[in-house]
Amino acid sequence: MKAFFLNFITTYLCVMVGLSLCKLARPTVPSIAHYFGTKGRYEEVNPHLLDDVLFVNKSQVAPPSPNCRAIHMVSVIRHGTRYPTTKNVRKIAQLFDLVKSEALRSASSWLNDLKTWKMWYTEDMDGRLVEKGRYDHRHLAMRLAKSFPSLLSAHHLRANRIEFITSSKHRCVDSVKAFQEGLHRLWDVQDMDYQHYVDDSLMRFFDYCEKFVEGVENNKTALKEVQRFKSSSEMDSVRRKISSRLQIPYDRITADMAEAAFFLCSYEFAIKSEHSPWCELLDESDAQVLEYKNDLKQYWKRGYGHDINRKSSCSLFHDIFSRLDNAAKVHRFGEVKKTATIQVGHGETLLPLLSLMGFFKDEKLLTSENFALQRKRVFRSSQILPYAANLVFVLYECSDGLRVQLFLNEKPMIFPSMNNSAPLYERVRKHYSKLLHGCDFNKECDLPQLNLRNTEL
Repeated sequence: MKAFFLNFITTYLCVMVGLSLCKLARPTVPSIAHYFGTKGRYEEVNPHLLDDVLFVNKSQVAPPSPNCRAIHMVSVIRHGTRYPTTKNVRKIAQLFDLVKSEALRSASSWLNDLKTWKMWYTEDMDGRLVEKGRYDHRHLAMRLAKSFPSLLSAHHLRANRIEFITSSKHRCVDSVKAFQEGLHRLWDVQDMDYQHYVDDSLMRFFDYCEKFVEGVENNKTALKEVQRFKSSSEMDSVRRKISSRLQIPYDRITADMAEAAFFLCSYEFAIKSEHSPWCELLDESDAQVLEYKNDLKQYWKRGYGHDINRKSSCSLFHDIFSRLDNAAKVHRFGEVKKTATIQVGHGETLLPLLSLMGFFKDEKLLTSENFALQRKRVFRSSQILPYAANLVFVLYECSDGLRVQLFLNEKPMIFPSMNNSAPLYERVRKHYSKLLHGCDFNKECDLPQLNLRNTEL
């Protein structure tokens, strides 16, 4: 906790006095930190931010050419670092109770540290944003404003030309407020309130997709590959190693407990910047297995595993392109009214959209039986969906037409089947023409209604 507050205070002071470099004290990074999946820090994807939290690679965010002018931005951003959910707090408590009561005293200091560790997570935390999560969004906002100053500026903020949309969940609302706070600090804006719109139909579209809810969310067989992997030889090996390290009988260590240890290490590091003794329960090979287990869950629940996972994001996909279309149309007759749209949601918001658009698709399905074959998979949530993950579309007016750039976690992305980092917008629309004309949320998500008619008894 001390290391985290040192980082936070140092960064806050350097931003307030306007220093160009804001260097953070580096905590000791667990060797398994690169495998934390959706519970990983944004800094694991962009480690240069540890040296300068406001650093922007100007070459990566430069316009396609000097003759191009940015006219609109649409961004979809995951909330920042959060507390564990109630479900995971219960798993953590179960693991800790077992270790405290049954693990043997040892010459290993880390094991004794586990037995004296204080359980500080409570069920009422339930996924709420932590201070590090606010930090994530404040500084992301500052970097995006530095990257695209013609779209995110104090003038545009005052003129209500930047739109903020969020999920209704506390962690998302608090994230969008922190994002706006970052802009206010950067521009020294002190006389404006934070404004945002809650739109769960966009940011939590999966809750409104009946076919997804019934076919995947509430279907016990939809994640059968995940359940099978929990009983695999790979998971069995992880459990046996934990059993040996704790000197607790193997049959007392469940797959859920192994995962709880993994989560504890990730939460302690992401929330408090601490290298927790819980991290010592796992080595790198264990972390790779547990990362794969979590990737299987993301794949089969939010990604390519079931077609409805992707199709549930049709409404968000259309909303993004309608905003880009509107900017493309309006710019011909004058200035675009809205320069940027900032939408804050969840990992479950981003991953279906990325999958719908064809990103991070491996040649073969991820299954419970091909862990070894998928070591080099592109579908890796640790790289795709850390806390504060963001997908940013930037539309440009260029001398040869409208062009669009795409960034994931502030790094340029190439659209599928294209070799240009800033293709013509019409070419992108053509590539997605089937989705633009055929991906209808209601048709994809509505369950067929039985035609019941009254019959005479």
